[in-house]
Amino acid sequence: MPLPLYLLAMAVFAMGTSEFMLAGLLPDIASDLDVTVGAAGVLTSAFAVGMIVGAPLVAALARNWPRRSSLLGFVLAFAAAHAVGAITTSFPVLFTTRVVAALANAGFLAVALTAAATLVPPDKKGRALAVLLSGTTVATIAGVPAGSLLGTVLGWRATFWAVAALCLPAALGVLKGIPAGRAKEAATGGPALRAELAQLTRVRLVLAMLLGALVNAATFASFTFLAPVVTGTAGLGELWISVALMLFGAGSFVGVTVAGRLSDQRPALVLAVGGPLLLIGWPALAVLAHEPVALLALVFVQGALSFALGSTVITRVLYEAGEAPTMAGSYATAALNAGAAVGPLVAATTLGTAAGDLGPLWASALLVAVALLVAFPLRSAIAAGRSAEVLPGCGRTP
Repeated sequence: MPLPLYLLAMAVFAMGTSEFMLAGLLPDIASDLDVTVGAAGVLTSAFAVGMIVGAPLVAALARNWPRRSSLLGFVLAFAAAHAVGAITTSFPVLFTTRVVAALANAGFLAVALTAAATLVPPDKKGRALAVLLSGTTVATIAGVPAGSLLGTVLGWRATFWAVAALCLPAALGVLKGIPAGRAKEAATGGPALRAELAQLTRVRLVLAMLLGALVNAATFASFTFLAPVVTGTAGLGELWISVALMLFGAGSFVGVTVAGRLSDQRPALVLAVGGPLLLIGWPALAVLAHEPVALLALVFVQGALSFALGSTVITRVLYEAGEAPTMAGSYATAALNAGAAVGPLVAATTLGTAAGDLGPLWASALLVAVALLVAFPLRSAIAAGRSAEVLPGCGRTP
């Protein structure tokens, strides 16, 4: 894999840390800015909504810009938003910085997904996506726990400064590692924006996006509410929350790494094996959650299966959006973040039921079941391994 991919992954690491770090910082933010914890929680929703709306919007605006300039601008805007957030004493200003950061994140990821697809041969797109997404998985393993610890020791503002600082080497990496000049599609007269948006009327693309959203919704439904399961059902101390989150992150890293080697040529195998196992795993975790060893082991396994399946499906979105070379990454980004926003909302409705803290685990199982039903109409395309249509950044497949 080319070096620029790893430089892009570094930026994704910083952005992933920011996206997930508020879970451990909300009480301090609420106290410092004199708002309720519930009000502070809106910051998380603002980021998710900004990602969903921002991905296609910003990608459309930046579609004819040079990729290096676009990526560099998004990274610097993301850093600036965190610097402003670190010094503000106003909750509305902090809210605004989260929206700006989300838009910058969405724009970066949308362009980076498309750029990653053009940096490798057509049959290596899945591996390229795995490298890029490894930035997010490493963020869950190291970035989020480190940010939480830094916030505990030095205050939540220090974590914001740390994320801003992480963006600087990432910006240098983009500047040095991404080729200058306009995107190849723009330089050679690629499809018009209207034609790229028209791809959203294709049933297979919409189903692939829906499938990606459902798998990610299932992932975040349980990931968001894992802490009460660890401390309540399993009876472990609060320190074990970080251990569980790191195990989930480690599993996700393994999942995207393994799937990255299979999602281009054998995506049907990943779906056929990983889908049922993921479906069984969430109820198994709910049933065995009172056993700490089983809980921690299954957290790792579910992290691996969730991200293996998720990265494979998102690769499918890139293939199905082959005739939208500058917008394909934004469609994948929107699908991922729609799931990240909807999953916790669905899971939250189960907390007041008889299932209690285990409700989100059952909700994840239901979402995976629905995802597998959605995957059924796509089975022939998935089994084919590669789309027979134009792939992002290249000619037609053989």
